Amino acid sequence: MTRSRTIALQLAVSAVALAAVVWWATRQPLPHLPGAGAALPGIGAGLALYALATLLRGGRWRALLADAGTRCSRGDAVGLTTIGYMGNNALPARAGDVMKALLTARRTGAPAAGTFGVLVAERMLDAAALGLVFAVLVTTLHLPLGVPGWALGLVAGGLLVAFAATFVLGRHTAAGRRLRAVVAALLAPSRRLWSGRGAALLALSMALWLVEGGVYAVLGGVAGVHLALLDGLYVMALANIAALVPAAPGYVGTFDAAVLLGISLVTSASHPTALAYVVLVRFVLFVPITLAGLVALVARYGGRREAGALLRAPQPAPHPQPASASA
Repeated sequence: MTRSRTIALQLAVSAVALAAVVWWATRQPLPHLPGAGAALPGIGAGLALYALATLLRGGRWRALLADAGTRCSRGDAVGLTTIGYMGNNALPARAGDVMKALLTARRTGAPAAGTFGVLVAERMLDAAALGLVFAVLVTTLHLPLGVPGWALGLVAGGLLVAFAATFVLGRHTAAGRRLRAVVAALLAPSRRLWSGRGAALLALSMALWLVEGGVYAVLGGVAGVHLALLDGLYVMALANIAALVPAAPGYVGTFDAAVLLGISLVTSASHPTALAYVVLVRFVLFVPITLAGLVALVARYGGRREAGALLRAPQPAPHPQPASASA
C-alpha cells in the first residue's frame, strides 16, 4: 500500500470514528467541566504521573539502544521520546516513530536499520505489557472484553499470514529472500528480549503502563467519574488497543470512542460526565507532550527544517547484522 493510500485510510477511519463520537455527543447535555480551583490539583497529579511515565519510556529507549551497542545519553533518550510522541500526535502515518528512529541514528551515529529494529523491539514490549495487563483484568476481574473477539482473531490471523508469507517467499524468490533479510535485521533487537534482560525490560514496560493507568484514574476524580486504579488501567488498555487501528494524527476519533466505551463498561457515569472526562484525558495526554516534543526538536535537533529533511529522505533498507554476543 502506497504512502498516500495509507494516509487516506487513516483519515477515513478517523473520520468515521469522529463522526460517530460527534453524533453521540451532540445528543447529550453539554458536559460540565470542573472549575480551575477544583481541577488543578488533579490535573497536576495527572501531568506528574504522565511525566514519570515519559521518563520511564526514555530510560527504556536508552536501555534498548545500549543492548544494541548504541550509546545514548539520558537527556537525548527522553528528548527523542517526546519528539516521537509529538510526531505521532501531529503528523499522519505514525511519522513520529520514523522521526524518533532517524534522529536517534543521526544523534548517535548508529545505522538507521539498527534504530528501526530497536523501535520494533520497543513496540513489542508495549504490546506484550498491554496484552498482559488487559488479559489479567478481563480474566481475573471478569471485566468485559470491550472489543469483538472476531476483531482480535482477525488481527492475530493477519499477523500469522504475514509471517508465513515472508517465510515462504523468503525461501523461493530473490525478492522474498531480500525481504526476509530485512525482516531478520529488524527483528534482531527483538530476539535479544528472550533473556533475563528482556524480562527486566518487560517489567519496566508494565510499570510505566501502570503509571499511565494512574493518570486515567486520577483524571476520573477530576471529571466526577469514579475510577479505581484497575478501572483506569482497563480504560487505558482499551484506548491503546484502539491506537493500533489506522487513524489520523492524535488517533482522532478512535481514541475518544475507546475511552467512552471503557467508561460505559466500568462505571455508571452520566453521558455529559463521560464526555468531560474524554476532554480532560485528551488534554493531559496529548497537549503537554506535543509541546515538549516541539521544544526538544527545536532546541536539541535543528527544528522544523531538520524534521522535514528526515521525513522527506528515503529510508535506507536495513541490512542483516550479526547478533551481538549478549543475544
